[in-house]
Amino acid sequence: MQFGIFTVGDVTTDPTTGRTPDDTERVRAMLTIARHADEAGLDVFATGEHHNPPFVPSSPTTMLGYLTGVTKNIVLSTSTTLITTNDPVRLAEEYAMLQVISDGRMDLMMGRGNTGPVYPWFGQDIRNGIPLAIENYALLRRLWTEDVVDWEGKFRTPLQGFTSTPRPLDGVPPFVWHGSIRSPEIAEQAAYYGDGFFHNNIFWPMSHTRQMVQFYRQRWEHHGHGPADTAIVGLGGQVFMRKDSQKAWDEFRPYFDNAPVYGHGPSMEDFTRETPLTVGSPQQVIDRYATMREHVGDYQRQLFLIDHAGLPLKTVLEQIDLLAGEVVPVLRQEMEAVRPARVPANPPSHAERVAAARAAGTDGAAHVGGSEDRWTGRTAEDDPQPAPAGAAFGL
Repeated sequence: MQFGIFTVGDVTTDPTTGRTPDDTERVRAMLTIARHADEAGLDVFATGEHHNPPFVPSSPTTMLGYLTGVTKNIVLSTSTTLITTNDPVRLAEEYAMLQVISDGRMDLMMGRGNTGPVYPWFGQDIRNGIPLAIENYALLRRLWTEDVVDWEGKFRTPLQGFTSTPRPLDGVPPFVWHGSIRSPEIAEQAAYYGDGFFHNNIFWPMSHTRQMVQFYRQRWEHHGHGPADTAIVGLGGQVFMRKDSQKAWDEFRPYFDNAPVYGHGPSMEDFTRETPLTVGSPQQVIDRYATMREHVGDYQRQLFLIDHAGLPLKTVLEQIDLLAGEVVPVLRQEMEAVRPARVPANPPSHAERVAAARAAGTDGAAHVGGSEDRWTGRTAEDDPQPAPAGAAFGL
């Protein structure tokens, strides 16, 4: 199973010192965090994509491209690539380039973002969020899997005889996750294509997470990709640890109370009870996250948010050391001890996808169930429940 960290790249005042880093300092801190995670032995580093203050990661491929040269083992990913407001042609080119540069040590997560105004900033209408996600991703796949593309849709100008360059590494596109907090249409999209589904549940009760993941698993099996328990699932998480549990609570409380998203809202006690946020000792984190599979089944990727709300870089690096040294080895052992043999332990690597493609005599991206262009998704009325405050944060 893969364990890693994700960042939203917020620039936030440290409530204990009153100091606010500038954008340059925050970007460089994110690079340091990624390198430290690699050196500590974590499996994944993922960055969000934002185009507005107080966030700085506006160009994920630039950041991840740099990190390919200064890290050795860690998988480089996104915790949102905006499929709705980015041009699919640029996404095809930029992430194929990143795939080539990293020698396949990357994947990416499609999402719709956390900021409504981003749509008009990039010439789109937020009311078209789901249709944009569907149409743009269908085009993106064609650009990766067809050498020459003729295409016409609703949201961008037509393409005639277009070839996206560079071509995907070894003829196999990057592995894709679809991230959604509350939209069954996106879970359906992930299941239809046989892609991964990531539920960033850091603001949600487990009952909702269970509902979304179960729906994705059912649709994965319906579309012919295998038994429901073999679907590729990832979860978000949030922790703050110290050896002494009370010290963790005392140290993290001012950051929680003043965090841009949930600060001045629910108490930390209520929030830790209702969401995956876990504040305490490494053993308490182990105990909490070891139970996640009881709710969603065996899954393949667990990412933690640990660098937000103005936490100092030194503190974040200490959190990484605790995760990598004391938490992840135990969780990995416990998770794998009970995982059925047929259930994948990890998302498919590039090498595994290439081998599967060659064995099948395909480029590795053909859809099992039929033509990609005919899929239109579910309606908004199928959404299982309304979003609570803060639900748009992250994906």
